[in-house]
Amino acid sequence: MKILVTGAAGFIGFHLVKRLLERGDEVVGIDNINDYYPVSLKYARLAECGIAEEKIVQGHTVVSSKYEHYRFMRVDIEDKEAVRRLFETESFDAIMNLAAQAGVRYSIENPFAYIQSNIVGFLNLLEAARAYPVRHFVYASSSSVYGGNTKVPFSEDDRVDNPVSLYAATKKSNELMAHVYSKLYGIPTTGLRFFTVYGPWGRPDMAPMLFTKAIMAGEPIKVFNNGDLSRDFTYIDDIVEGVLRVIDKAPVSEIPADVYNIGCGHPMQLMDFIHTLEDAIGRKAEMVMLPMQKGDVYTTYADTEKLERVMGYKARTSLKEGISEFVKWYKGYFEK
Repeated sequence: MKILVTGAAGFIGFHLVKRLLERGDEVVGIDNINDYYPVSLKYARLAECGIAEEKIVQGHTVVSSKYEHYRFMRVDIEDKEAVRRLFETESFDAIMNLAAQAGVRYSIENPFAYIQSNIVGFLNLLEAARAYPVRHFVYASSSSVYGGNTKVPFSEDDRVDNPVSLYAATKKSNELMAHVYSKLYGIPTTGLRFFTVYGPWGRPDMAPMLFTKAIMAGEPIKVFNNGDLSRDFTYIDDIVEGVLRVIDKAPVSEIPADVYNIGCGHPMQLMDFIHTLEDAIGRKAEMVMLPMQKGDVYTTYADTEKLERVMGYKARTSLKEGISEFVKWYKGYFEK
């Protein structure tokens, strides 16, 4: 298949691009390479896929030096005309939209970035898929859509009209927008509600990276809600395997729109996560206990029965295994 991956310089996008290429797909990757976190990590991910930083020019195509069937362009999905030209030039079989302004807490500080990327950019992609049809439009949603829900585990059948952050509201909006385009235009769409993804090449603004950096430097870590939080930590390889299976199986119902939880299904207490990280690093963490932050939720816990039943897949990597791999990568990347 010929697949467009947006957010190709991002954490999940980088890993997905490599897996798609390794199994023989043709991939076009795009990313705006914004500075939400240090762009050096984004360029390093691209370099791992054979895309040299010095060759990247806005709107121009770079052919990978490592993968014959990978091309990358620096394109912002907020640019409607650039997106239209891309779809007019290429003929995609499928789209995996991972481009978005990420981060729950940052959405409180900079709400306009979320509307532009997560709403306007998403609409540009939907409109392009309407004008230049694809077999399957897959997109990243988030476990944050469950908001203040107290019933666990979170099921795709639960109500998701109680968001506690603008980020969550934009992700729920994506699901609604996709459903409308499936209903009106017959575009097969699938949303993936990701649950706390971690692993090598991860985002610097997330707990695994923040905690590891501080512990190794002998600095204190911030532990919110006094550690009384739990997260459904899901290893990146498990996430990518689930995404691959979803891309290959477009919905075929009367309204071809679907949504899946994609998580581990085994929430971990934050304090247990910290202790697992300490063991992998070989140092104890100094902790500063803080109250709950605005926009945070107490727990995330994925009911993955639907993914298992329809796609035949369940996450298999234990937290100990995943954290070990992450710390090994961290030491190799930052201490080289």
